[in-house]
Amino acid sequence: MALSQSLGHKKLKVTMALLLTFVAGFVDIVGYLAVYHLFTANLTGTTVHLGHDLVTGQHVAAIIALSVLVGFVLGSIGGRALIEVGARYHVRSIASITIAVELALVLGFKVVFDTWAVTAKSPTEICVLLILLATAMGIQTATLTRVGPLTVHTTFVTGMLNKLAQLISHALFRSYDLVRAKENVEQRLREMRKQHMQEALFFFFIWLTYLVAALAGALCYSRWSMRVMYLPAFLLGIAIVVDQFEPLSLQEERDQMEL
Repeated sequence: MALSQSLGHKKLKVTMALLLTFVAGFVDIVGYLAVYHLFTANLTGTTVHLGHDLVTGQHVAAIIALSVLVGFVLGSIGGRALIEVGARYHVRSIASITIAVELALVLGFKVVFDTWAVTAKSPTEICVLLILLATAMGIQTATLTRVGPLTVHTTFVTGMLNKLAQLISHALFRSYDLVRAKENVEQRLREMRKQHMQEALFFFFIWLTYLVAALAGALCYSRWSMRVMYLPAFLLGIAIVVDQFEPLSLQEERDQMEL
């Protein structure tokens, strides 16, 4: 019974990881298209922009890029702090709080954007808008980091693609080992290969979900403008409801207690 419950919880976390990945990809592309062509979830490109802007003397652009990085880091720190508070005070559904803060930031972004929509946005206004989204993405990054033994990032996919490649490599070597294996280890090698492929499939779907979210976000924004932000807000609301019944950040809390 306990094993069945554990497997059920793991499947639920896989589903919620994909849901949060969709939110990140959707928010990332909408912020990119609507504000300043900077990503607020995947910060590798933003860091490159910062370096380029500093070299070329584009100080305003550099400040905007830096504000995104700072917002994301502060959001991640805040998210981890809330997770640790949950661990120390045994808060069962701490993820509901972190996701609720993220939800407020996403809706806050829409409200502020609509308020300033009638005028050309100043660098300060651009920074405020991007900081709201980057902070939301930082909080999300801290909220769900583990699915079983796997480390997961729902806001950027470079690390997930790297992990996918590693797991495929492991599976290929297990296949090679099976050709030369003795009978007494064949079953173990098959189980290892199966696990590697299942985990690789999960990381593939993380990447694919991010891609689908970017496609959906770009298409929806071109048709409905900022009203599309109600979709990620709705999905975050679903995550909050789920967390009330099946806490999503229990493993993150245990990790904090072990530090």
